[in-house]
Order: sequence, then C-alpha cells, then structure tokens
Amino acid sequence: MRHGKKFNHLGRTSSHRSALLSNMACSLIEHKRINTTVAKAKALRVYVEPLLTKAKEDTTHNRRIVFSYLQSKEAVTELFRSVAPKIAERNGGYTRIIKTGFRQGDAADMALIELVDFNELYNPNAEEKKTTRRSRRSTTAKVAVEAAPVAEEKVEEPKAESTDSTEEKAGE
Repeated sequence: MRHGKKFNHLGRTSSHRSALLSNMACSLIEHKRINTTVAKAKALRVYVEPLLTKAKEDTTHNRRIVFSYLQSKEAVTELFRSVAPKIAERNGGYTRIIKTGFRQGDAADMALIELVDFNELYNPNAEEKKTTRRSRRSTTAKVAVEAAPVAEEKVEEPKAESTDSTEEKAGE
C-alpha cells in the first residue's frame, strides 16, 4: 500500500529513479532547459530546487551535498559558477514548467522545464538590453547639418526657378 507516500515513483525502482533524476538535473543545469514528460518535470522540480537553494551559498559542505545528488563535477561547477549568482536574489521558484502538447508516438503529455532566470524571451523582469544606433556623426553635428540645408534650400530655390523659366523659354 502507498499510504502517505506523496512523490511520484515514475514506474521505476528507487535506484533507477534517483539515477534518472540525477541525470535530468545535470542536463537541466548544463543546458538551462530540457524537454520531458510532465510527470518527470514535476518530479525533477522537487528534486532540483533544493539543490539550487544550496548553491546560493558557496561552501565546501554545500558543494559536497550537491555533488552527492548530481554525481557530475561539470554540473556542480556550472551550478556554483554561473547559475547561483543569477538566482542569488530569488527566494524560490527557480524552475518553470511549460506544457508543450502531446508526444507523437504514445501521446504522453510533454513539457519544457527551464531555469527561470535564463530565459530572456519569457522573463518579464529581465533588464532590457540597450540598443545602440551607430552613426557617423554625433548629435551636435546632426543639428548643425539639419540647420544648414534649410538655409541652402532657400538660396537654391530661386536659382531653380530661373533655370525652369529658361528651359520653358527654350522649349517654346
């Protein structure tokens, strides 16, 4: 009987489930988003968010605890070097699950699980990058150039009329 057992067993033995979640957590940390089933994504969220909380404080003890879950030096290094500084001011909710439809072969409900702070398109709190327009002249030169042609146009207009009238006379 499964009285009081709240986590999803995912149809696997305990060792297989822990290996699966460890590998998925490593992939999530390295790639910042992965595609999987909704059930695995929800199980992975419960597995990886405490590790992300541990990574916010870079101590030897926390590194060893995280390594005992992930079993990958590269993933632990990536987590403490690049992921932890980005999530330092966040109090929780480090991952986002977005349902993406159904798998073609077996119609399993699929989802995209990603680290919230690493999605620039879907993150409303992200700082917008400043777009710089590069031009050859500075703004003071533009003002001077804009003012100068206006004066020149006034001078050129009477000349243009005189040439038009000369052409009309020549055409007659």
